[in-house]
This record gives sequence, C-alpha cells and structure tokens, in this order.
Amino acid sequence: MLDCDNIFLIGPMGSGKSAVGRQLAERLGLEFVDSDAEIESRTGVDIPYIFEREGEAGFRVREREVLELLTRRDHVLVSTGGGAILDAGTRERLRSRGCVVYLRTSVGQQLARTRRNRSRPLLNSDDPRATLERLMQQRAALYEETADLTVNTDGRRVGTVVDEIAARLAAARGT
Repeated sequence: MLDCDNIFLIGPMGSGKSAVGRQLAERLGLEFVDSDAEIESRTGVDIPYIFEREGEAGFRVREREVLELLTRRDHVLVSTGGGAILDAGTRERLRSRGCVVYLRTSVGQQLARTRRNRSRPLLNSDDPRATLERLMQQRAALYEETADLTVNTDGRRVGTVVDEIAARLAAARGT
C-alpha cells in the first residue's frame, strides 16, 4: 500500500516530468510544482545563469534547499530536476514524504526531446549524446532505488503515461 498524498516525479532530463506532472496533478487534484521553475522564481534568474555563476555544485545546493521545502507541502506533485537524486538526503526525503515515480526513458529519446532546448546547461557540450549516456550511467541505479513506481515514457504520449500512473497509483492504494 503506497501513501501518495504527495507525488514526486524523478528521471532524466527529457523524460517528461514537467509535462506528465502538470496533467497528472490536474487529474489527481494536486498542486503542481516544477522544482527548476521554483528555483528560477526564488532567485530571479534562469538555471543556465546559476550554472554559469555558481557551477553545478552551487545549483545542487539550491536544488536541495528548494526540495526540502517543497517536499514538506501537503497534496503536492513535484517534478524534480534530473540530478536531484544525486543527494542522499534528498532521496530519503522524497521516499519518506510521498510516492516517488521514476519516468524512465532512453538516451535516444532524451536527445530527441531536448535537442532544441538551450536551457539545459549540462548539454552545452560538443557531444550531448555522450553526456546523456554518462549521466544515465551515474544516475540510473539511484532512480531505480528511489522509486516506488517506474514508468517507461519512450515513444508514448503524455496522456497515456498519465493514465498508466493514475491507474497504478489507484491499484497500489487499493481503490
């Protein structure tokens, strides 16, 4: 039986966390919050600027602090950044404060979904595929161990993924 008053979406960039999160939150009557958008709102600058000025380490501190606050809310669905699970404390907070759903996707699908997006600092490299492969190698096991549910998003429409998650959550609740 899962306690899903709060839902936290994890997964790599381009897995669909924001798009799925918006629709799933609406379906379930939860408040939707994108942790990256919340960081931008609180700082008044975009994520690439934070990376440029503070590096990834500085961004991760901000991310950890924002997720500490967001995971304390009630009846919320939070879409986390792809690297949020790197912090052991954040992984524990996600697991203990709600239901964690891992949106799994392939590197090929990530490339297709992120190729036109210039706001992803980790992909500003000569070889985005190699970067995504490296990140997946580092993070896949952390996503798996943190998740209560894993849903594949490759080649699937947002609505179909939302339907699957809603059905699986209802089944896990026994409703």
